[in-house]
Amino acid sequence: MTMGNPQMIWYLLFLTLHINTVSRWPFIQPYKGRDDRTLHDNVKYIIDTYGSHGAFYRYKNSMGRSLPLFYIYDSYLTPPEAWAHLLTPSGSHSIRNTPYDGVFIALLVEEAHKRDILSAGFDGMYTYFASNGFSFGSSHQNWKAVKTFCDANNLMFIPSVGPGYIDTSIRPWNNHNTRNRVNGKYYETALQAALTVRPEIVSITSFNEWHEGTQIEKAIPKKTLTRLYLDYLPHQPNLYLQLTRRWAEHFIKEKEQWLM
Repeated sequence: MTMGNPQMIWYLLFLTLHINTVSRWPFIQPYKGRDDRTLHDNVKYIIDTYGSHGAFYRYKNSMGRSLPLFYIYDSYLTPPEAWAHLLTPSGSHSIRNTPYDGVFIALLVEEAHKRDILSAGFDGMYTYFASNGFSFGSSHQNWKAVKTFCDANNLMFIPSVGPGYIDTSIRPWNNHNTRNRVNGKYYETALQAALTVRPEIVSITSFNEWHEGTQIEKAIPKKTLTRLYLDYLPHQPNLYLQLTRRWAEHFIKEKEQWLM
């Protein structure tokens, strides 16, 4: 939403994803001046422009409504009182029960953010960071308590998992947050921790930013003059895609059991 030509970026994303039968939902990063009013404009633009697109993901809530899903990164930068103008039914410019309503997911970093997210009118919270222990929200040991809080307050809890983490090539001081992949065991441990709390959705924090070591796409050994890229040896290049598929299938089966 904030880099280059946002309209062209979104058009190309939806065109590509529709061709490849993949759904897309907005992940809205902070930008200069982002607040409840500018997000209102963002949501209106996205829904008006792409709401009817075949690749636009909609989540069916407990009331049977299919609504667009929005992840709001660094949501804590805006006070909950401001978000409430947009996200509560009585807000001064509320989108609730309008054509621009949606499922809005805030970022949980600190424990205190739970109450802020609730009072702000968000529909749920996610943890984003792939480094277990980096924050309160990203610590697997806290997920049960967070899920209990969410269940008690009719909020969605979306734990975020990752294959590992290492960003010392760009943040040499951050070695204490490195998480070794352990040949896929770190990823599977995180996935198991997520499924243990019976979430409706599990998010995977991964992108082709190899400098943070969160990629799950195919990888082969490669070295340049300035960088040694991670690979998955002695496993096949598609190890993490295989693990993702296996756990996705397991997740679907588990959810069927939860509903019985």
